[in-house]
Order: sequence, then structure tokens, then C-alpha cells
Amino acid sequence: MTTVPELAPPTSLIATLPGAAYTDPETFRQEQEKIFERLWFCAVRGSDLGKPGAFRTVQVGGESVLVTRNRRGELRAFLNICRHRGARLCTEESGEARRNLQCPYHAWTYDFDGKLVAAPNLQKMPDIDRTERGLVTVALREWLGYAWVCLADEPPSFEESVIGAAVERLGDAASLDRYRTEGLALGKRITYDVAANWKLIIENFMECYHCATIHPELTDVLPEFADGLAAQYYVGHGARFADEAEGFTVDGTGGFGRLPGIDDDQDRRYYAMTIRPQVFVNLVPDHVIVHRMFPMAADRTVVECDWLYLPDVLASGADVSRSVELFHRVNSQDFDACERTQPAMHSRAYRDGGVLVPSEHHIGAFHRWVTACLEGERF
Repeated sequence: MTTVPELAPPTSLIATLPGAAYTDPETFRQEQEKIFERLWFCAVRGSDLGKPGAFRTVQVGGESVLVTRNRRGELRAFLNICRHRGARLCTEESGEARRNLQCPYHAWTYDFDGKLVAAPNLQKMPDIDRTERGLVTVALREWLGYAWVCLADEPPSFEESVIGAAVERLGDAASLDRYRTEGLALGKRITYDVAANWKLIIENFMECYHCATIHPELTDVLPEFADGLAAQYYVGHGARFADEAEGFTVDGTGGFGRLPGIDDDQDRRYYAMTIRPQVFVNLVPDHVIVHRMFPMAADRTVVECDWLYLPDVLASGADVSRSVELFHRVNSQDFDACERTQPAMHSRAYRDGGVLVPSEHHIGAFHRWVTACLEGERF
């Protein structure tokens, strides 16, 4: 019988979560309920829903959420459930309803504000309150050009829990506002289906202890990452570009000029932040990269990555492939590492978890946050 010795880590190391935290279906169910269904969740880029009736369905915890645009041009969000007998209202991931949203089962029909407007024999049921029998509304806020939704009956403060993450990372909200992300245009979107737990992906993004090993292209452009200190380790710090790098591209060639409003001290620097529970924002002088995670199972996470540029850059026909390729390689390298790690979470060698070295100690705060959420504390 194989035994694993129990060793107390030296003071330079701190313990991680145990292996079961990444594999146990019941733990994942609780995370869906107590994290993803209670906190603000970045669901859809607003420009994806260009006109009334355009919709997208997204998985938020254990619920399917429908985000659409009403006839006044406002984004609205609802549980994607017909109020008649509970059928899935919109069965496609995205599409465009011409006039209304109609259930494919019994044809109950709703307008883009969620009100019940038609159903077979509805005129013979005058006692039905069409607003009360309308779709269940989900709280929605717009920020950075994205629709953020929250399933909680009493959503936490958006300013504190979401915008506050930018302040915590950058030192003030203005440092992010200068990138004017809401006015940028989508240059490229790549969707990754990652066979790994969502926490492994967040932990990977938060540290750079691995950068010298698996990210040669990234460390060529950001040489300080080869020393193992991640951009998120220090408040307000942005990793400086290599002297020979003209831009944030896979070969170090030039980008597209810096975004209007970027301060001189933000030029030629890379900033990264994690907005819990499922967003990464990456800031460079000429574009912004946003990751949204959709945890689907204890061992599966879908990640959508958007590359955002000035509309004029894209309208000019500029080739953005070299800037896309840099972070696409970083993503592929990171997700491959997470997929190599996921099977080991079942091992008896990881039953009590692993350890964090000093440059990863900030991940310990993330672990404490997850634990506190599961224990019912509000964040």
C-alpha cells in the first residue's frame, strides 16, 4: 500500500486547497449556488446584441440566462424558462427574434421586456396578469461594454464587488476608465473548451511562477515575467515592455498606436486583473483582452476570449493577427497546463493539496475567498 507522508510546509510555503476542491461534484454544485448564482457574472458583450430581438443564452451557475435587447435599445436579462410549464424558451445559444420571444412547446409568447403578450386561448383567461406571468427578470448592469447579470434576490453592490476589483488592482478606477473599453470593437473572439476546474484557471492566471517555463513569447515581450512575479502581485504595477519590443505582438513588431486617454506612465506596460468570480482583464496600450469563464462542470470550463481594438483600426483593415496570436499562444499554453494538472487533483498525493511559494502567496487570498463564500459569507 502506497502511503503519502504528512509534512508541514516550511514558513516560506503555504498550503493550497485540497484536491477534492477541484473534483468533487458536490463542491462544484455549492460553488454554482453560493458563488456564480450570488455574485455579478459577466455574460455578454453588448455589441453582440446589435438590435432589438437579438439574444444570447448563457450558463450562470445552474441556470440558463437569456440576455436580449428590447425595442428601446436597452439590454434585459431573464431566466430562460417559459412561465407555463417550464420549457426552455430559447434553445439556441444565440439568435434574433423578429417580433417576440415564443416558447417552442406551447407557444406562450413574451415581448422583449419579458411581458406575456400571447398564448393559445389567452383571451379566455382574463384573470391572468400578463406582467406577473411574464419572464423572471435577472438583474443587469453594463460596464466595460459587457452585460453583467446577477441571480441573487439582493445583488451585492456592483460598485464595491466589481468596479472595486479595478480599484484594488490598479489603485483607482480612472486607470481602467482611460482605456474606454466600452467604446472598443471586437477584433477577434476565440472560445476554448478547457478540461479543468475553473479555480485552476484562475490560479494560473494570477501567478507568473510558470511564465519562464511555458511562455517564451510572453517573456520576450515582458522580460520581468521571467523572474516569476505576476502583474497582479503589486497594486498599480504594470509590467514594462522589453526595450526592443515595439508592441504587444507575438514577434514584438509594432501595434496600432496607443489608445486615446492612456497616460504616459501606462504606455508600454501590461496590466492584468482578476474580477471574481470569472473575468480576466488584460490592458496594453493599443488594445484590451477580456476573458470570461463559464464553469460547466467540476472538470470543464468554457473560456471566451475577446480582443478589443479601436473601431478605426478594424475599419482600416489593419492586420491584428500578430497581437491576437501572442495571447492566443499564452492561452493555449496556460490551458494545456491546467488540463495536465486536473487529473492529479484525484491523486492521493494531492489529497491534502499542494503548496504556494512566496510569489504565489496572493493566490492564498483567493482560496480564502472561495472558502468564505462556501461558508455563506457575503462578498
